[in-house]
Amino acid sequence: MKIIINNSSMVPIYEQLMEQIKTLILNEELKEDEILPSVRSLAKELKISALTVKKAYDNLEQEGFTVTVHGKGTYVAAGNTAAKAEERRRELETDLENIIQKGKRYGISNEDIRAMFEMIMEDEE
Repeated sequence: MKIIINNSSMVPIYEQLMEQIKTLILNEELKEDEILPSVRSLAKELKISALTVKKAYDNLEQEGFTVTVHGKGTYVAAGNTAAKAEERRRELETDLENIIQKGKRYGISNEDIRAMFEMIMEDEE
């Protein structure tokens, strides 16, 4: 599992860790029931606090991406396709919102942005 931590980022390290693990799960690079590295080993490998890794793992479990079996480790949760689809939809929605905001910062009107999206969608059909 390849994780890259950006220490100069404004995004907290546990969130960076969560996002990268979620991406690996959504892209099926981490498969159902596959064990994640232990908190201690991942903390040592990334040179970060074990509490940071634990926080990331706990949040992933709350979101339904992982399951922790005490004394056995943290595993990728059984395929919850609805949760995965919703996560992808939210990610795409965020990307589109960022694009719209960027267009507005550049002075592009809502009508022109809408026309661009319609043109792109027509090209895809």
